[in-house]
Amino acid sequence: MVLRLLDGSEAIVEAAILAGARFYAGYPMSPATELVEYMAAKLPASGGVCINAATEIEGVNMAMGAAAAGFRAASGSCGQGLSLMQEAIAEAALNETPLVIFNMARNQQDYFQATRGGGWGDYRTITLAPKDLYEAVEHVQLAFHLADLYRVPVIFMGDNLLARTQMAVDIRKFDFGPLPPKDWQLDGTSGGTGASRQIWTFGGGKTNTPGPGPSRHWEQIAAKFDMIATREARHEQGFVDDAETVVVAFGSGGKFVEFVVNQLRAEGRKIGFFRPVTLWPFPGEALERATDACSRVLVFELNAGQMIDDVRLNVGHRRKVRPIGGVSFDESGLNIGPLMDARVIRQRILSALEGEVK
Repeated sequence: MVLRLLDGSEAIVEAAILAGARFYAGYPMSPATELVEYMAAKLPASGGVCINAATEIEGVNMAMGAAAAGFRAASGSCGQGLSLMQEAIAEAALNETPLVIFNMARNQQDYFQATRGGGWGDYRTITLAPKDLYEAVEHVQLAFHLADLYRVPVIFMGDNLLARTQMAVDIRKFDFGPLPPKDWQLDGTSGGTGASRQIWTFGGGKTNTPGPGPSRHWEQIAAKFDMIATREARHEQGFVDDAETVVVAFGSGGKFVEFVVNQLRAEGRKIGFFRPVTLWPFPGEALERATDACSRVLVFELNAGQMIDDVRLNVGHRRKVRPIGGVSFDESGLNIGPLMDARVIRQRILSALEGEVK
């Protein structure tokens, strides 16, 4: 193990390069993390290409073109930038083009965007939300693996806290198993053969080598996402076996909640935590089991209430579910606010136990 003191953005970029990423095109909208700067500094030295695109739309489409050629490619921004990418993300899903999208979010208000999307068609996006930098190093590599395994876009959802935290981390390579060959990639080798490859939303296949056709193609896409939902739902939980209260949180918020729950457990409180690691597919069955015997389910998230919809859908008695989070920005309106504080979270949990959520 080789520990190095790195900030989050640098560690994420090094993990992406270790995973085989060779193309990145992004637009660093203001404010942005340092992801694109580190990509520009480190990717060319590893034989890759980094382009500072003029807009988010250009960046994501450049990345999709590189991915269609068989390279591990990515783009990224934060919430508003991801909004501009939604059409391309949907196209990547419907074209079956593996692509990683980094959303270094300003807060936790992009949950709906990541899990419901804003594109067209029957598609979903696998979304990984690491709780800290250790997990982020693994999740970056997992994102590229899942993208190639299923030929889908995958969203890596971080935030400013993750991007700017400095930690001693070991950038090591993870092995997630074998991958299918990229026999679909547009590498020019089949040119002039009469069977040129084509990636096309409306069914694939060249005119003289027809694919399944639009209806059958989209049926296959829908079936694939149904299959992913059964295979890739991931979560972390603690102390739920005898818990009277279970607190649900994701991403950086999940790390804070875990810390507070450990404190309260040490004080004799019967409380547990549950963290969706994948926001989609949401680990609903696991949440249902974890909360079956408890009296209340508290949901901490830094928004007006988004993940709570998925929690209510998967908790046996939805009346158990109560929010303890909320919208929280700093004075600039661009960064995480005062609710992301272990002392505040602790007080909100205790107030909820007393029936006085404030």
